[in-house]
Amino acid sequence: MKQTLLIELLTEELPPKALEKLSTTFADEVFGALKEQALAGEDSECTPYATPRRLALTITNVASLQADRIIERKGPAVNAGLDAEGKPSKALEGFMRSASVTFEQLVRVSDGKAEYFAAKIEQKGKSLDDCLTDIVVQALKKLPVPKLMRWGDSDHQFVRPVHALTVLHGSRVILVEAFGLHSGNVTSGHRFLVAEPVTIAQADSYETELENEGLVIASFAKRREMIAVKLDKHAESLNAIWIGHANFDLKKLLSMSNEDRSVLSSLLDEVTALVEWPEVYVGEFESEYLEVPQECLILTMQQNQKYFPLLDSNGKLLNKFLIVSNMQVSDPHHIIEGNQRVVRPRLADARFFYNQDRKQKLESRVEKLGHVVYHNKLGSQLQRVERITTLAGGIAHLLSADKGDAELAARLCKTDLITDMVGEFPELQGVMGHYYALHDGEKAEVAEAIEAHYHPRFAGDSLPQSKLACAVALADKLETLLGIYGIGQVPTGDKDPFGLRRHALGVLRILIETPLDLPLPLLLKIAAENFPSGMLSVTVAKDVEGFMLDRLRGYLRDRNFEASHIEAVLYTVGGRLHEALPRLHGVRTFAALSVSKDLAAANKRVQNIIRKNQEELGAAMSNAKIDTKLMTDEAERNLYAAMQDITPFAQRYFDRGEYGQNLKALVTLKPFIDDFFDQVMVMAEDKAVRMNRAALLQQLGGLMNQVADISKLAA
Repeated sequence: MKQTLLIELLTEELPPKALEKLSTTFADEVFGALKEQALAGEDSECTPYATPRRLALTITNVASLQADRIIERKGPAVNAGLDAEGKPSKALEGFMRSASVTFEQLVRVSDGKAEYFAAKIEQKGKSLDDCLTDIVVQALKKLPVPKLMRWGDSDHQFVRPVHALTVLHGSRVILVEAFGLHSGNVTSGHRFLVAEPVTIAQADSYETELENEGLVIASFAKRREMIAVKLDKHAESLNAIWIGHANFDLKKLLSMSNEDRSVLSSLLDEVTALVEWPEVYVGEFESEYLEVPQECLILTMQQNQKYFPLLDSNGKLLNKFLIVSNMQVSDPHHIIEGNQRVVRPRLADARFFYNQDRKQKLESRVEKLGHVVYHNKLGSQLQRVERITTLAGGIAHLLSADKGDAELAARLCKTDLITDMVGEFPELQGVMGHYYALHDGEKAEVAEAIEAHYHPRFAGDSLPQSKLACAVALADKLETLLGIYGIGQVPTGDKDPFGLRRHALGVLRILIETPLDLPLPLLLKIAAENFPSGMLSVTVAKDVEGFMLDRLRGYLRDRNFEASHIEAVLYTVGGRLHEALPRLHGVRTFAALSVSKDLAAANKRVQNIIRKNQEELGAAMSNAKIDTKLMTDEAERNLYAAMQDITPFAQRYFDRGEYGQNLKALVTLKPFIDDFFDQVMVMAEDKAVRMNRAALLQQLGGLMNQVADISKLAA
């Protein structure tokens, strides 16, 4: 008989940041094992539940008994199972004993490669009761628990102490033993709002009964949605928006819908894992604390208290915040006042740190960086800052930005690391440097560059906006990349302790999306030369370029460009990455044309002929010029004339960055290229004619491959 199966583990409060992962893993493991045991099938549906005090799941259409099955056990190959006389070998005899079958009961089966003996054994179906304890215990062992704990005087271990186990198949309790507990149908409701135990009558009604009788919303997703709706309602009543993520981009945040803001909220996930019966209340603090930079107050409220700060429509912090409580009461003033009382000392600490830090100028902190070790092979933070300063000045010069301002911003960019505020909230590095630089009277552009040099900090983060800020940001990231890579700390697998992949992607995004006309090989060369001789490996610039090009391929694939298009562009772009996206769009437009494959194939043939001639003729080939007097065939004269006609148009398109139009212009060459290959023998016996024809194809290849090596588009 098929019925819904319920399994619930009642515990002490589980780690909030791991709760959802624990829940889904537990459900997946149990569901997978039941399907493997043929107790659940395609018509079964698994639903995980998770609250601070419970991991649970329901699975529909779970059978109480497995069907009888014929199990096929694979034995030795036929040629190894029989001796020279055709009798069972020792290997086959051992297999027959283990399978409890006779030779006559064996069958011969072929897997397409070889024939082997097999035993088909009838296996009686096991009951769900017989299987479930092992399934549950094994699933619990596979949970991603970083640290286990014991409780009481038992030897049982789990992420938190376990108090009860509920297992129901329909309305029937299945006896399962785990953590020294025997399963039943009684659980607990809300820790504070419900005193009596909750009896679950039916597995199907678990969620409803727990909500109605126990005042517990068992579904993590439903609870999360309830909280988001309540947050939206209270925020809208105050003409405000709530913040649920520490790493927020203010411009993006203000333009988001409530739904998008909810999806991105890591704090919303965390508070969902802290409550079972959520309610949202509005708290308030004294407006005098708003003199502190709002980023400090936001982090204080989010990280220390799990509150949701509120911004007005202009992005300015309000002196109000939203509290997600586990208590729904008619008079919440005690809850609100208690939370307001708790947050004040935190805000006072932030104000104290801010005022203390401003007593020292950033410039006075520079020398102190000499006492902070960056890496034992790369020196102190001061030595690092000196390298960043020199490099930032050089890049600013290339960008025609103010070299002095770039060097000043770079010199000060790490000084906030030794302030009290950043010591308390490392997430504010750069942000506080911006505020303190303005307080010290530095230019706004310099202060902006100090903050922006960390950007982009994560996927989707904003980029530095000014050339000055870009110069400092590139210098910081390149110094890290070349330095760490150059001493052998190369990322491996999923290990990247210095965030080199993130730094590489940051450099690529700045160059491509800003965009900046700075060749990547040049940047890597001057960054490598910025280190003392012998400190880094001699091939570090080339090695890092390869590492970054691999990241670039991934970045472009994530933007839905085809691999062949990417390779075609990278072959010709020559490190000028700011042209990569426009060229790729041009290649995509060209590839959509019906003749693109034919032109790509022709181009591939052209490249092969050029390569062969270069190998045979050497330097003479590279310096070869076209002589029209040596054109004895009409097809080659026609191709040359067509190339002369189209070249000015193609060049103008290329110079204007209209890469799609440049490639489309090649279409008119197709009939002339076809006639040339049909009628002209390139490898002529006359060396001068052969050289002339090879030179013609060399010019054709240059014309066709201005934007990208379209031969790579050939199937």
